[in-house]
Amino acid sequence: MPSKKILIAGATGLVGHATMKHFAAVEGREVLAVSRRRPEETHGARWLPLDLIDAAACEAMAPEFAGVTHLVYAALYERPSLVAGWQEEEQIRTNDRMLRNLMAPLERAAPELRHVALLQGTKAYGVHVRPLVVPARENRSEMHEQPNFYWNQESFLRERQPGRQWHWSILRPVLIVGDSVGSAMNVIPALGVYAAFMRRAGRKKLDYPGGAGRVAQAVDADLLARAIAWTGEAEAARNEIFNVTNGDVFVWPNVWPAIADALGFEPGAHVPLALDREIRPREAEWAEIRAAHRLRSGTLKEFVGLSFEYADYTMGFGRTEPGPAAIVSTIKLMQAGFTEVMDTEAMFRKCFAEMQAKRLLPRP
Repeated sequence: MPSKKILIAGATGLVGHATMKHFAAVEGREVLAVSRRRPEETHGARWLPLDLIDAAACEAMAPEFAGVTHLVYAALYERPSLVAGWQEEEQIRTNDRMLRNLMAPLERAAPELRHVALLQGTKAYGVHVRPLVVPARENRSEMHEQPNFYWNQESFLRERQPGRQWHWSILRPVLIVGDSVGSAMNVIPALGVYAAFMRRAGRKKLDYPGGAGRVAQAVDADLLARAIAWTGEAEAARNEIFNVTNGDVFVWPNVWPAIADALGFEPGAHVPLALDREIRPREAEWAEIRAAHRLRSGTLKEFVGLSFEYADYTMGFGRTEPGPAAIVSTIKLMQAGFTEVMDTEAMFRKCFAEMQAKRLLPRP
């Protein structure tokens, strides 16, 4: 009999996919994953369709929640206009409602619940509206300055937890990189598709399409999944907030040679290109590329999701001067006991190789 039952909400996103993969491989763990669309892979987890916006559907799902000990809440509602939607009231209300819709039937059905892991990000420090105070620390968030669904969800957990047997942990990852499909914010499929189009055009060198670089950080989705698993067991993580990164820093133009090499190119020049405007509409050409390479990746909408826009945003398309550094401190996480790190160039190589091995992107 499994000693722990993990419920993963948002199984098709970057974090949900990585945590589903992680927990399904751990002995003594039963994994139940829910999401609106079916994940490309379930890694042995049991998946059920669930739209968290639908309160009645969440209530009907309650019997399946029996025995859940840990919740990984990685579900996310994004507006079609990704970046613009981050401060919209409708996006904030919807994400707030989704967590509440799930927690009510979960608590009733699972008295064994012990831990809730919730995801935020550097928008907690206002990175989307102004330069960070470097390094951003967990006790310096902008809760009272910038509208964000993070604060609604965090306040809900803080107010609900006292007197209950479960505890919460909030993780604030930086740029997350992994091998998920159709996510709103994953640069791997976006850049892989861009490279495929450049190869189709006969290019031998892969030009860098973003803007002037700034010092930033990233985190491997699999490393983040292990951090989430750690918070579910560590007493030092109870009712605490942690930044999570790979442990190093990078600048997009400087890491570009490793990305180009992983995709089978020599690094090219800096040639700005708006991926969302120039690549996203080219479904017919992508269908030809898929057929030529026998890819399993589906349409651009299915495979890349909103990530062309996110790639333009995070790589600073249109930026002519280096932006301010976006650095968070991970001292609190390391002092609490989670000390795993990863080289960011190695992360990019790993993630492209995983998608190539699955025939989601062309092999070099």
